[in-house]
This record gives sequence, C-alpha cells and structure tokens, in this order.
Amino acid sequence: MRTLTLPGTQITAPNVVLGLMRIQEKSDEEVRTLVRTARDAGIDFLDHADIYGADLHGCEKRFAEALQLSPSEREQWTIQTKAGIVREGPYFDFSYEHIVESVEGSLQALGTDYIDILLLHRPDALVEPEEVARAFDELEAAGKVRAFGVSNHTPRQIDLLKKFVKQPIVANQVQLSITHSPLIAQGVAANMQALEQSVSRDEGLIDHARLHDITLQAWSPFQAGFFDGPFLGSERFPELNAVIDRLAAQYDVTPTAIAVAWITRHPANMQVVLGTTTPQRVADAAAGSDLPLTRAEWYEIFRAAGYTVP
Repeated sequence: MRTLTLPGTQITAPNVVLGLMRIQEKSDEEVRTLVRTARDAGIDFLDHADIYGADLHGCEKRFAEALQLSPSEREQWTIQTKAGIVREGPYFDFSYEHIVESVEGSLQALGTDYIDILLLHRPDALVEPEEVARAFDELEAAGKVRAFGVSNHTPRQIDLLKKFVKQPIVANQVQLSITHSPLIAQGVAANMQALEQSVSRDEGLIDHARLHDITLQAWSPFQAGFFDGPFLGSERFPELNAVIDRLAAQYDVTPTAIAVAWITRHPANMQVVLGTTTPQRVADAAAGSDLPLTRAEWYEIFRAAGYTVP
C-alpha cells in the first residue's frame, strides 16, 4: 500500500480509503470483517459523514457500536468525517452553529474525543467564511478536530475560505473515475473549438490542488456517472472493459485494481475512496494502490473510456 503525508499535517495516509456510507444495516460481524479486511490490506483511513445512514450520524454510530475501539485502538486509525449538508430540505449550512453542532454529534456517535480530518461537505452558496473560520478555530483549540478540508469545492471557493481560515485546507473530496473524469479530460483537450470535452467546468481544480498542496480524494471511483451504475463489466462500455480486462490479466489483478490504479497513477497523489461493503472488493481495490501502469496504458484506458486525446 502506497502512503503519503497529507500536506500541512503529520498524518501518514494510504492512497486508498475505506468509505463507510453504506454500513448502517450491516451486522457487527459484517462491519468488523469489512474494516479488518481493509486494515489487513494497509488501509487505516476511514471516511464518514454526518448524513450517512438512515438517520443523522447513523453510520458513524453503527461503526462505533460494531468496533468498540479502545483509546489505543482509536489512535491506530485516521478518521475523517464531513459536515454541512442538511438533508431535510435539502440545503447546505456552513454556519458556525451548524458546523460545531455536527462535529459534536459525530464525536458522540463515533465514541471518540477527536476527529482527524473534518471536511465541509459540498459548497454552501451562502457561506460566510468568517463563520467557518470561527468554527475551525474553536474546534482546533479544543482538540476536537486536528485537520480540515472540503468536498466538491472549486479552486475559487477554496481560495475564498483560505482568505479567512488560518488552518491549511488539506483535502478536497471530488467525484472521479475513469468514465467520470472531466477534471482531467478538459486539460488534455484544452482550446479545441466545438469539442465538449474542452469546456472548463472546474477552473483547473487538479492543477490548483497540486499548486496549493491539497490532497484530492476521488469518490465513486467505479461509477460510470452520478450514481448510475458501475462501468466495470457494463455492456455500456465494451471497449473500455476489454482494455481493463486485458491489463488485469497482464498484471495478475482484478479489473477493480486497474480502475484504482488509473487514479493512483496520476502524479497528483490522489486518494481513492471506496464505497463498497464487500470485503473482497476492498482487497481487490487495494491491489491497485501502487500498480505501475505505463503512460501508454493510462492513455489507452482514457481513450477507451471515450475521451479525446488530440
């Protein structure tokens, strides 16, 4: 498992992360097996959010109930959670009160004294950066949150926060997969008139992250689009799957590992956030952590996904 030090922190993290948004209905043993499989594969970084689960903090609470971590066991994990989405609406709330209330709820649900990383979960159009800064300062001073980041934010939204927030923005969690990669594809075909791929929608988000030492975390790494089913094995992507299957056989791994490796091969040092609750899928994905795809293989996958390489 390849690791990285998150810039601005002392956190050494794997480049594959276990997301726990679907565990609320799982038994204690199922949750423990999933987490143990991840740990055995070198994944000691867990991703939560206050809204994951049938009820608020549901998956955080399910995790704590199943694992029953002692203080010493808790220290062996990097636990990340998110705040800012209000599902009864739905709408977003980055007010001081909401951020602090959400963190207090996460701490109680997780049964821990501190959160390693707190992400602001999708942008709030009504954000008042001074409110965010006040919340971050208070949570850091109290030892309740050790590092801060965002999710699905544009470079300019991050820059606005950075004008007021004194803590480093250490991560930005964004949707990214082989078939959902406008963050990468636009730059490959920049300035090509009348080509949809050339339209910039993100203000150079990946380059901005690299320039400002922000770790990108890729969510939905196996989804074809926005929660519309996986591309692996899908009849919608015959050419892509043929390439992936051939490379999987060549490297003696599963197609899942190749899908992960396509992201981890990128020099931006991204993390891949898994959403599966199948232990074998976690182990398969971990095999893509440091798989050395060549440039030619990486671009072959990219072209097979339907993107233009001029």
